[in-house]
Amino acid sequence: MLKIWFLRLAGLYFLVGVGMGYAMSITEKFAQMPVHAHVNLLGWVSMAIFSLVYFARPAAAETRLAKAHFALYNLGLPIMMVALSLFLSGAKEAGPVIGLGATLLIIGVICFVINLFRQIKA
Repeated sequence: MLKIWFLRLAGLYFLVGVGMGYAMSITEKFAQMPVHAHVNLLGWVSMAIFSLVYFARPAAAETRLAKAHFALYNLGLPIMMVALSLFLSGAKEAGPVIGLGATLLIIGVICFVINLFRQIKA
């Protein structure tokens, strides 16, 4: 089920990222380009790849590390993106919140990598 949710959320992030790109293109206001790029890369691309890995190795998707990966990543990414958007809009006090989201996200990525090493053998 986790692999399906990664893919569903990847699709939603793709829609958000493309929507942001579209909005920037029609308004010719590109201040949010870093958020747009991160939503597409960390949301759409990375989460789709996580899903494909978990579909290819279903046992890896059933571990506690996979569940921690999913929870931390999907908590950290929206926190980081909203805070980055606020920061780029002038709310400099959002800076530490970007760090909080990034910390949750990277701990999730560490869980994914450890899970890969434990579950996928040569």
